[in-house]
Amino acid sequence: MELMKNVFFNTDKLLKDTVVKISYTGKFFGDGSEKVFIHYGFGLLWENLAEIEMQKTELGFQAEIELQGGDTFNFCLRNEKNEWDNNDNKNYIFNIEQVETALVVQNENTELQTRTLSKAYIWSKKIRLAIYKIITYVPKLVSGNYKRKIKTGV
Repeated sequence: MELMKNVFFNTDKLLKDTVVKISYTGKFFGDGSEKVFIHYGFGLLWENLAEIEMQKTELGFQAEIELQGGDTFNFCLRNEKNEWDNNDNKNYIFNIEQVETALVVQNENTELQTRTLSKAYIWSKKIRLAIYKIITYVPKLVSGNYKRKIKTGV
């Protein structure tokens, strides 16, 4: 699910008490930041405030977060230089929905299991991200306007 430019989730709905994977391909991914931290909370007052380091992958910076409570999932991001991406001072805010019983299967042990995403859906997200990267970076490579990191030292 893409609700905002450069922020992707591995599910079509954010459901309370589930784990969601977030992929971020915003300005910190584009400018070559080495570390990105997601600073997040729930509800209007940012309850259960936490911050974790996201993992850098070829698909962007990624993290898995349990949606603990509240009616919204709020976050902003910072890099290792303490620069912030807070969605132009609006923060990233997404609604959290209650678990619908149609999406839950109850097994013999009475543990709830949420449905898994189909492989086709996951591949469609990967393809969309690859197309985005091609559109963004190929013109820079062709024009020679692409920043390369030059290692110095011994």
